[in-house]
Amino acid sequence: MSRILNLFKVQLRRDLAAHRGTARLLLRTICCTARKHAEESDASTVLGKRWKDTAETVIIGGGCVGVSLAYHLAKGGMKDVVLLEKSELTAGSTWHAAGLTTYYHPGINLKKVHFDSIKLYESLEAETGQAVGFHQPGSVRIASTPARVDEMKYQMTRTHWHVTPQYFIGPGESPGTFPFVLAGLYTPGDGHIDPYSLTMALAAGARMYGAQIYNPAPVTALNPTADGKWDVQTPHGTIRANRIVNATGFWAREVGKMIGFDHPTIPVHHQYVVTATVPEVKALKKELAVIRDLEGSYYLRQERDGLLFGPYEKMEKMVMQDSWVRDGVPPGFGKELFESDLDRIMEHVEMAMEMIPVLKKADIINIVSGPITYTPDLLPMVGPHQGVRNYWTAIGFGYGVIHAGGIGKFLSDWIRNGEPPYDLIECDPNRYGKWTDVPFMCAKARESYGFNNVVGYPKEERFAGRPTSRTSGVYELLKDKASMGFHAGWEQPHWFYKPGDDIGYKPSFHRTNWFGPVGRECRLVMEKVGVIDLTPFGKFIVKGKDSHKLLDRLFANTMPKVGHTNISHMLTPTGRVYAEVTITQLSPGEFLLITGSGSELHDLRWIETEAADGGYDVDISNVTEDIGVLGIAGPNSRKVLQKLTDEDMSDAGFKFLHCKSIKLAGIPVRAIRISYTGELGWELYIDQKNMAAVYQAMMEAGKDEGIDNFGTYAMSSLRLEKGFRGWGAEMNCDTNPLEAGLDYFIKLNKPADFIGKAALQEIKAKGLKRKLSYITLDTDDIDPEGNETVWHNGKVVGNTTSGAYSYSSQQSLAFAYLPLELCSVGQKVEVELLGRKYPAMVIQEPLVLTEPTRTRLQKKAKGKA
Repeated sequence: MSRILNLFKVQLRRDLAAHRGTARLLLRTICCTARKHAEESDASTVLGKRWKDTAETVIIGGGCVGVSLAYHLAKGGMKDVVLLEKSELTAGSTWHAAGLTTYYHPGINLKKVHFDSIKLYESLEAETGQAVGFHQPGSVRIASTPARVDEMKYQMTRTHWHVTPQYFIGPGESPGTFPFVLAGLYTPGDGHIDPYSLTMALAAGARMYGAQIYNPAPVTALNPTADGKWDVQTPHGTIRANRIVNATGFWAREVGKMIGFDHPTIPVHHQYVVTATVPEVKALKKELAVIRDLEGSYYLRQERDGLLFGPYEKMEKMVMQDSWVRDGVPPGFGKELFESDLDRIMEHVEMAMEMIPVLKKADIINIVSGPITYTPDLLPMVGPHQGVRNYWTAIGFGYGVIHAGGIGKFLSDWIRNGEPPYDLIECDPNRYGKWTDVPFMCAKARESYGFNNVVGYPKEERFAGRPTSRTSGVYELLKDKASMGFHAGWEQPHWFYKPGDDIGYKPSFHRTNWFGPVGRECRLVMEKVGVIDLTPFGKFIVKGKDSHKLLDRLFANTMPKVGHTNISHMLTPTGRVYAEVTITQLSPGEFLLITGSGSELHDLRWIETEAADGGYDVDISNVTEDIGVLGIAGPNSRKVLQKLTDEDMSDAGFKFLHCKSIKLAGIPVRAIRISYTGELGWELYIDQKNMAAVYQAMMEAGKDEGIDNFGTYAMSSLRLEKGFRGWGAEMNCDTNPLEAGLDYFIKLNKPADFIGKAALQEIKAKGLKRKLSYITLDTDDIDPEGNETVWHNGKVVGNTTSGAYSYSSQQSLAFAYLPLELCSVGQKVEVELLGRKYPAMVIQEPLVLTEPTRTRLQKKAKGKA
């Protein structure tokens, strides 16, 4: 093999000396140059005579994503759509991309993005008259280890309830001749497209529907106006825009800095290799399916009569262009490439040659090394940004070509209709915050690139860049005692270790090392008393003259009285669940709002936007990092707290869903009687600096009561047993609250015209088509996670939303959306887990009564006695 590799290197040097690029890249360069001269000539006319002073939407950036958005907005009927490109269309990452397209994505709704992209690309040439060079030979993802086989079965059950075609195949079933070892995923319709031609076709379509594209037109300044609009300055003049969209690829940080944002995006070097004609490839009667060798960490496809393959090297070898983060992108960079480095990818070249032997004899005519943009978690940042009005982003695309069509449609629908067409919170730009500093961004981008093709387990954790600046007041006390999870920058215990436990992070598609300890923690909370760190909750204070009026408009529930707490939901105009929030009125007109860690800025942006657009006189402050939260739950929790306070903690003295300011061990605490475990419990809101002292005081006071720690895995199991819905699972922007079983919290008869009220009234009048159901499963060493396919009589009928093992009843438990005719108690269905269909049955919820309900029934029984 070493001799082959040395010959390969020698031949490569000869080939690179003889050839300056592939025919495809040469053609692109020629076309780009011709287009540039034509467009510059045209631009002088447009810029000189038809410059628009106002626009509904200004898109900054002329790559495939920005141009797709212009196309979709204009096609959707929006007038005055303007796209500004600093040099020429496709300059940046688009022009040199490998152009892969696939229906596959492990994310549930990112599958929709990919689906919409491919369906658009299939019809775009006929619509615009512009060739796009779209090839659809299908693709095969290779599984060569048992873990990979499990991963593919896992992904199959997450795909069956979507429209995307995808097939699990065994050895010898692959289209083409790839000798994978164990199994694979075959996705018909996958392939590749020419990025330059695609972008030009989208641009032609955008112009055809009335959008204006100006280039060269670099943006030099962005200035917000008092009414929420933007003055977009260019050398040719200023445009007053109702909104702006940053779609500038690896220039995203520079555009963001114009308005005070440090977007966490960084360019990384990605290389792919192109061969000359390979006789065996030329002799094929049909195009090879795209191959993704996950263990080899590379993709390979046919390029004309040769091959193109691109590796993702390990994190210690990959290269980031971090100087651009520090110093900015060099002026004039756009259609340039980096110097290639064969040695960096040689390990993957060797693996590709073993898998596809014809590569050993192939002449290499080019290595393309160009910048692509990464975010810390590899997903793009798509949507309106919190902190300023009417500033949107479409940045951070590591796979811009396959995302472009679907994201353009997604954003266009959101902009035109005032709400996202479906839930895509994993791509929300507001998932990042000030804690996302440059060292964290670089560490995570390096990890994400190097982990591009690692096995994607459920409950996945990645550890680079951790901890961030976001650590709670008890982190130092707990960090060595627990398996930590990462939530919006925070470290939060998932489960705790005891002597004899198999400790550490050991992911699996089956029950793994945390299964027993989590059961222990559930019993702790059910029988004694446990403490959990809930600091990652998002926390806002809303106060002022119009605070009650604003919240009554935003939330479907009535507002709680002073000293009271309730669960409320923000809905979209079409009646879907945008957020679930716990609201407490602390004093007249002053409200504490609590939301999930992953929803912090997502929810805050929605609240701030309504406050600004409606002209409400309110003050909204984000106190998430100032306040720590400890939860204490279990039958002995009252005894522990009573030892530390003079406040009456009895059921009569401190009622369920009430809030009081008390002192624990002499430390001021705001206590709310509530627990997401469904057991007797309180949430304690404490200044971060005092959090450790309160925690230690409770642990000391609770020794005789058997106090100990519990984590989020146990809380998830306990909340499912009680039938508690979770935002992001049972409810989100894909569901309405009526089908989610949230009727109790939705006050359609309250006087206020809350957002989504009219839509819900219409939904209720028409009747539901599906309903959230509560099901038990007969499994073995595996439990549902959520998003699995539900079957009945051989047909797909629904999907799970979340699941866990119920330690109280010793069986698997899940929520699932089912058609109304299958929602009756006793109805039998099947849930697919790792390729096997397990028997399941709809049951009456909840499986375990909540503590307040049990207490109420006990009192009622005593009264009758």
